[in-house]
Amino acid sequence: MSIADQANNVVATAIPTPHGDVWLLPAKSDDKLRLKPVKQKSTGVSAVLNSFRYAWGEAGVVRGTLPLLQLNQKLGTDCPGCAWPDHDGKRATFDYCENGAKAVAHEADTRKLTADFFRSHSVSELSTHTDYWLEQQGRLTEPMVLRENATHYEPITWADAYAMIADELNGLSSPDRAAFYTSGKATNEAAFSYQLFARQFGTNNLPDCSNMCHESSGRAMSKMIGIGKGTAKLDDFEQANLVLVVGQNPGTNHPRQLIALQQAKRNGAKIIAVNPLPEAGLMGFMNPQEALGMLGVATELTDLFLQVKINGDIPLFKGIMKQMIEWEDAEPGSVIDWGFVNEYAAGLDELLDDLRSADWDTLVIRSGIDRESMRQAADWIRSSEKIILCWCLGVTQHTNGTQNVCEMLNLLLLRGAIGKPGAGPCCVRGHSNVQGDRTMGVWEQPKESLLDRLQSVFDFDPPRKHGFDSQRTALALHRGEIDVFVSLGGNFLMALPDTRYAAEGLAKTRLNVRIGTKLNRADLVAGRQSLILPCLGRTEEDVREASNGRPPRKQFTSTENSMGVVQSSQGKLTPASPNLRNEVAIVCEMAAATLGDRAKNPWRAWANDYDLIRDGIAAVIDGCENYNEKVRQPGGFYLPNAARERQFNTDTGKANFTVNPIPPDTIQPGQFAMTTVRSHDQFNTTIYGNHDRYRGILNARRVVMMNAADMREKGLQSRDPVAVTSHHAGETRTLQDFQVVEYPIPRGCVAMYYPEANPLIPMTSTDASSNCPSFKHTAVTIERC
Repeated sequence: MSIADQANNVVATAIPTPHGDVWLLPAKSDDKLRLKPVKQKSTGVSAVLNSFRYAWGEAGVVRGTLPLLQLNQKLGTDCPGCAWPDHDGKRATFDYCENGAKAVAHEADTRKLTADFFRSHSVSELSTHTDYWLEQQGRLTEPMVLRENATHYEPITWADAYAMIADELNGLSSPDRAAFYTSGKATNEAAFSYQLFARQFGTNNLPDCSNMCHESSGRAMSKMIGIGKGTAKLDDFEQANLVLVVGQNPGTNHPRQLIALQQAKRNGAKIIAVNPLPEAGLMGFMNPQEALGMLGVATELTDLFLQVKINGDIPLFKGIMKQMIEWEDAEPGSVIDWGFVNEYAAGLDELLDDLRSADWDTLVIRSGIDRESMRQAADWIRSSEKIILCWCLGVTQHTNGTQNVCEMLNLLLLRGAIGKPGAGPCCVRGHSNVQGDRTMGVWEQPKESLLDRLQSVFDFDPPRKHGFDSQRTALALHRGEIDVFVSLGGNFLMALPDTRYAAEGLAKTRLNVRIGTKLNRADLVAGRQSLILPCLGRTEEDVREASNGRPPRKQFTSTENSMGVVQSSQGKLTPASPNLRNEVAIVCEMAAATLGDRAKNPWRAWANDYDLIRDGIAAVIDGCENYNEKVRQPGGFYLPNAARERQFNTDTGKANFTVNPIPPDTIQPGQFAMTTVRSHDQFNTTIYGNHDRYRGILNARRVVMMNAADMREKGLQSRDPVAVTSHHAGETRTLQDFQVVEYPIPRGCVAMYYPEANPLIPMTSTDASSNCPSFKHTAVTIERC
């Protein structure tokens, strides 16, 4: 892009770095878009075939199949994909989904990135390829360094890499000029070690991926029920009368959840789905573990589909509850669970005043849901004693994301649907251990009780000043306030909004360090120097030299799922390279090199014996007493969750009702509300392929999904090239070379793929409470190119 284009607020896709110009999106799309009908049911034989096709294509028949037999089994390997829980009792032999199989195959890849590859490709040339192409080049096999003014990565020894990190960190004018990012894939042992390293170094700059996804959920639940985690368990789905699935696409992002929804339906529950897009996984499920499912016979899941407008959740739930209160006022005691409310809840009067004063016309217009549909939902809710409410990022990634979650929790509290079998909030986390990372202390705003325990156990003075979350880290990077940026997995650059802004910040550092299994675009946007430290995948065997002269010993790690179960995970595969190390060992060795005698815990011993780390976890983290013993139990153990027992550790000592205003309508005439979505062939920022099979969009990701009537009004047809411009606080950002396609989405709304649409989303458009970015609601205009 030219300087003139940049001046006209066109989002340039290339930025200057100390190592040459780096493209944030390929300069020209080579998509060959094909369209098929939108599917009305998910999974079945096609998902099974795609799983094995991908696994065998990436890893070969043997290496691609063996880890699947261990996946999600007791004392097996925890899936490196999503955080959906496993059954406490007997588990199916094939207890994984299509995306889980892809995640395993992705790290079991037999292709290898060697020094020859990096000698042949400059970082600038690598950046001209798609993110999918970068991931498909194979596994990282040895530490690589991009030195000052160099254009190519070159090999570096582990010892020299650690020495470089130590020199840069110890040379900082302040510990707060470093930031330590964590991906939700990091295990408990890695996360605990990482946060301890950062705090012994002297900073609470611990941004993590939850800042960009479920931070709003944690804030809302902590405020209302006293814990930032859901209370529903997997077995509760078998007992539920009603399940609400809100702002979530389980068929793509959490396919094993469909089995729980199917079981709920078979036991007599009704399901209400709330979403702007009619996702296949919300409609019908062909269970691949059953003969009929393999033959294409689907269980119809959704009984009532409420196709809400983007960010219409608060007016929808306010309308449902308003109807419930009208019935309650007409017949006292017929709707509200007064036994629960009087004993366990506070603040109901303010909520009732808000609901009674709400205007019906406004609720209908702003939600996009007619009053009769709201009445139907309210009727099922008032007649159900056991209600589970599931939600995901469609709810949280708004400027009012925390309030969205609060309004839904109000509904559960009115019905007393918490702290009893078959009921409760079910916050469906994304990455496999994102909840565990927070439990282990990865948080930029640590509680004083955690810092006090760290101080007592490890004999140092932890920093007390709050650090930067992900978005504030990006702002600090751009201001030149962060000199060293360390990433424990993930793809920080492509996970953030405002991609160009984020890249400009990363390019200002003195050193970027990323621990990972494969190359991604974050490795190409470097400051003065950059390190890639290759780690083992979760499915690979980890053998470490033991301390005290003992023989080498196989290590294992642990994770926490969405429902608070901690369990062990041990890989079985031969590592892709003998030069790989577990992320746990890398963190410990990095800490040892940096801290030296300043740390009282034996970091080098920790690197070789993860039991020692778990002893530290047991001494610091609530509910983890006797951690080494409990995590070795088949199936693991539940962490304490007081709200499950109707003990609400809030400021009032009770569950708190809240009042949540309808968000202002920021979409101006001629504009559309844009939401980002994931395709079926991706998980978070990882792209497994270019197909979105259930939505019928193949071979393309630069796509804008748009209502047919809106397209006609603008004179557009499917496959037309368009430019998309976002509007926020007087700023505009434009992406070109996209194609528009007709899709059954509400009028005035459009959808685009994440992370391709991220450059449109302002860094400062965040939730006031959680600071979570508004990936799901951005004002855009669309014009034909």
